[in-house]
Amino acid sequence: MSDTPLQILNDVFGYPAFRGQQQAIIESAIEGRDALVLMPTGGGKSLCYQVPAMLRQGTGLVVSPLIALMQDQVAALSELGIEAGFLNSSQSFEEQQDVITRLRQGRLQLLYVAPERLATGNTRALLREIPISLIAIDEAHCVSQWGHDFRQEYMSLGELGAMFPGVPRMAVTATATGRTREEIVDRLALDSPEVFISPFDRPNIYYAVHAKTDPRSQLLKFLNSHRGEAGIVYCLSRKKTESTAEWLCQQGLKALPYHAGLDAETRNENQRRFLVEDGLIIVATIAFGMGIDKPDVRFVAHLDLPKSLESYYQETGRAGRDGEPADAWMVYGLQDVVRLRQMLDESDAGEEHKRYERYKLEALLGWCEGTGCRRKPLLEYFGDSLARDCGNCDGCLVPARTWDGTEAAQKLLSTVYRTEQRFGAAHLVDVLLGKTTDKVRQHRHASLSVFGIGQDLAASTWRSVVRQLVAAGHLRADAERFGALVLTESSRGVLRGETPIAFREDPKAPAKTSGRASRSLTIADEDLPLWEALRACRQSLADEHNVPAYVIFHDRTLHEMLTVRPQTEGEMLSVSGIGQTKLDRYGADFLNVIRDTAV
Repeated sequence: MSDTPLQILNDVFGYPAFRGQQQAIIESAIEGRDALVLMPTGGGKSLCYQVPAMLRQGTGLVVSPLIALMQDQVAALSELGIEAGFLNSSQSFEEQQDVITRLRQGRLQLLYVAPERLATGNTRALLREIPISLIAIDEAHCVSQWGHDFRQEYMSLGELGAMFPGVPRMAVTATATGRTREEIVDRLALDSPEVFISPFDRPNIYYAVHAKTDPRSQLLKFLNSHRGEAGIVYCLSRKKTESTAEWLCQQGLKALPYHAGLDAETRNENQRRFLVEDGLIIVATIAFGMGIDKPDVRFVAHLDLPKSLESYYQETGRAGRDGEPADAWMVYGLQDVVRLRQMLDESDAGEEHKRYERYKLEALLGWCEGTGCRRKPLLEYFGDSLARDCGNCDGCLVPARTWDGTEAAQKLLSTVYRTEQRFGAAHLVDVLLGKTTDKVRQHRHASLSVFGIGQDLAASTWRSVVRQLVAAGHLRADAERFGALVLTESSRGVLRGETPIAFREDPKAPAKTSGRASRSLTIADEDLPLWEALRACRQSLADEHNVPAYVIFHDRTLHEMLTVRPQTEGEMLSVSGIGQTKLDRYGADFLNVIRDTAV
């Protein structure tokens, strides 16, 4: 076995050099120190605990919240010749006993367990029997009650330090604000941890946000540039995931729903198909995605507003894990804000927690309604920075114009006041436009001084005015009044003319919906026969080994084969992503394809 981190990286994983802070994190773990690791999705977090687990004596213990993540990583490690296993509820008694036997015999280099499993007395007693090399707590933000995905079962993980004294612990996550980081360290009782914060930027992701007009038509237009590619569409409700998936199938796309209300067998099968099939779309609630290692997800679309910028960053980060261009696309409306606030107000969370969640929702809404580069304020929210505009978002490539909206804001706020702060945006816009609807007649609003004073602007513009006033804090959607718009403390300054207002003009949809070519990897026409032959070989091996195709080789590795055209095993080893184990297992198959395919 190789005896240095770099040798393991070269020989086992097939990569020539570490990225970013990986080597420093690995060396810290090897030396026995605790660490908090923040690294964006696709940044190579798993290597940070897998490599030291292979170098330190004993078995590396990985705490993971999802069965899918365990199965995926264990399958990938096994293909690399690394002894790994997991213990979870998906296994039969015999399968669990096999893992336990291998563990007691000292044959496992890595063991994955769920936090619920780790809390049981039997599992703790088992783990005390064996030497533990390190403990990695994946998705560590789940321990934070201020985070976006708090899980009660993570609360007992703070006991691990006392249970396994001297064993280094590594808390790993892709997303955490300063407040969340502090809580992770405190609740996990990490011992003076080194904190490694990698840049949050995912430069390969193109960000685009649009106001909802006709969401299904908008989604279909976006997906037309991604036909045949894998992606995720997020919706707020279970019912909407199912109806959207069905509708997408009617449009000739391959789509499956995923939410917590589906039976376990259906959920597992839909997730399995997403991992192993090309070009499949999963339409999901936030129940889907954490720990999904599929590298070739080319887009993440939101049909509804997520709960916070943390949620948005985490969910969009599931696109483009392979570093190739990917899209993060979203449409949202004021009704999304109303619904999320209703859900929050109806929850049994404490008032302090609710206030913090409202702040996070307002921060997200403000980001959506902002002008200019989207990436800069997104990174700033996490304490990161960008020296210049990114050039890879709709704010940079389709910059929004602004207009003096002081008078329009005063008209809208006056209408809210004159109608006694009891109505939502739709009725207020009708009053401004002078429409004599049934509701206008019922409440005699045609007699108000504000009736018809907004006919100089279109209804869509007024809806944009409402959203931007809410985002700026000059209006509030009151969930207790079913989304009625009410004035705030800052409304007074706008009405008095003391606070000038500039509104963003909703941009017209660009001809191209993303800043990238429709194909992430450009294949010349003359190379297509070999490219398809390499993909077919990969799929055949994946079927034979019962793993997703990307576990055999990533697209990027195949593309490098296509470019280099290796003719010998030595030349094959020079391709990124091919180590000695994979060369021994698959090298001959791919070399034969390259030699035999006419180009």
